[in-house]
Amino acid sequence: MAKARITISLEQDQAERIRQHAERAGMDVSAYLVHAATRQMAESDAIEEQFAEVDALIARAEQAADGLPAEPAPGPAADLTEQERHEVEEALGLVHGRDRQGRRPGHAA
Repeated sequence: MAKARITISLEQDQAERIRQHAERAGMDVSAYLVHAATRQMAESDAIEEQFAEVDALIARAEQAADGLPAEPAPGPAADLTEQERHEVEEALGLVHGRDRQGRRPGHAA
């Protein structure tokens, strides 16, 4: 199999640490870096595979939510206590996020 050369730049102290770790592992620097990168890629692939179903579920939920009105219709919320309204706002903040002023996106101040 043909080999490719990749050149990297790094700080001198990083290069020395890599050399030391490679030596302790009984490897040359190239083999050590290939091993480390291959291991990291396998870990990333496994994580992506593990969460693929969850990511697809989230994407479907976001797509379904695009058709929903931005504000719920007025109604039973008027029957909530001040504490209950606060709890609902906190929960919505977790779901929708808040801007730097603590406002939910798309809502008037």
